[in-house]
Amino acid sequence: MRSNMTESEKRMWFQCLKRFPKRFRRQRPFGPYIVDFYCAEQKLVIEIDGESHSTPDAMAYDAERTAFLESQGLRVVRFSNLDVTENIEGVFERLTSEFQAVPDKS
Repeated sequence: MRSNMTESEKRMWFQCLKRFPKRFRRQRPFGPYIVDFYCAEQKLVIEIDGESHSTPDAMAYDAERTAFLESQGLRVVRFSNLDVTENIEGVFERLTSEFQAVPDKS
C-alpha cells in the first residue's frame, strides 16, 4: 500500500513529514484499521481525507475509527486533501504545534 499513496499522501510524506526530526511510518495497522501516517514517539496518527470523507456514512465511519484509535491512547489529526495540496506550510505549522503540545519522551 505504501507504493500506492494518493497524490496528497505523497505530498504530505515528501514535503512535510520528512522535515520532522521524529520518525513517521506510513500505512500502519491498528486493530481493524490502517492509518495513513503514525509517529510512535508521540502516539500521533495523521489522516489525509479526500472528498469521499464528506458523506454522512463516511463521517460516521471516520468518527468510529477516531474513537477506536483514541481508545488506544493515540491522538488523531486530520487534514483534507485541499489542506495538503494548497497549504502544506499551514499543515507543517499545525503539526509542529501538535508536537509541542506533548512533552518529548526521548
